[in-house]
Amino acid sequence: QVHLVESGGGLQQTGDSLRLSCVASGSTFRNYAIAWFRQTPGKEREFVAAIRQNGYTYYADSVKGRFTISRDNIKSMVYLQMDSLQPEDTAVYYCAASSTVILSSLRSQASYGNWGQGTQVTVSS
Repeated sequence: QVHLVESGGGLQQTGDSLRLSCVASGSTFRNYAIAWFRQTPGKEREFVAAIRQNGYTYYADSVKGRFTISRDNIKSMVYLQMDSLQPEDTAVYYCAASSTVILSSLRSQASYGNWGQGTQVTVSS
């Protein structure tokens, strides 16, 4: 099991940039694929981005070209750089980890057994 803690959320204006961080502890970080999901009230948790153990990255179409996921295995950190923020990016953002997720299931929240508590991102128009 790995323990995850997100940080970096806040209130931003349309067009601003923001970087979220997720720090992991409790297990060998490099063995885990890490994903970011987001959720708004009344909606399902939505895939945003993922980075596999080999560094390959994957994005939801809605954030491709604006968001960048990266990892630092030395620091056990994953980052989500969010540029050109839009009001529709407003959500609670969660990081999630899995050591067994396969490529075809990377975008499914059910594939991840370890979750952080979330950090709120609000983008005003």
